[in-house]
Amino acid sequence: LGGGHSIGIPLAVSARRSFIVPTATMTVHPVRHSGMVLGVPQTLRYFEQMQERIVGFVSGHSHMSAARFTELMHNTGELVMDMGTVLNGEQAVAEGLIDSLGNLSDALRFLYGEIEDGKR
Repeated sequence: LGGGHSIGIPLAVSARRSFIVPTATMTVHPVRHSGMVLGVPQTLRYFEQMQERIVGFVSGHSHMSAARFTELMHNTGELVMDMGTVLNGEQAVAEGLIDSLGNLSDALRFLYGEIEDGKR
């Protein structure tokens, strides 16, 4: 029912099968930092590497390409004071980020089906 962002997206796509309710949102955005940052090339490269690992993980564990995830992440036309994209449940499924619309009952039904399949 609520929203997911930051580490929520890699967590969501790490499952064998992911579900999202239609009213939920997922905010796709670049790596952020707070506090003092040294403005040297090494620091900037560190953030780039962190972002590359996240993009690679999400694209490797979902049906969304790295290029599309990066495009959504760098969108400047949606959030007033930030960059990124907010996807609702249906959009997250249509984009291939999440497998299907569903709630906790659907997820448990899938889980029990997997358990039964494993017994055979």
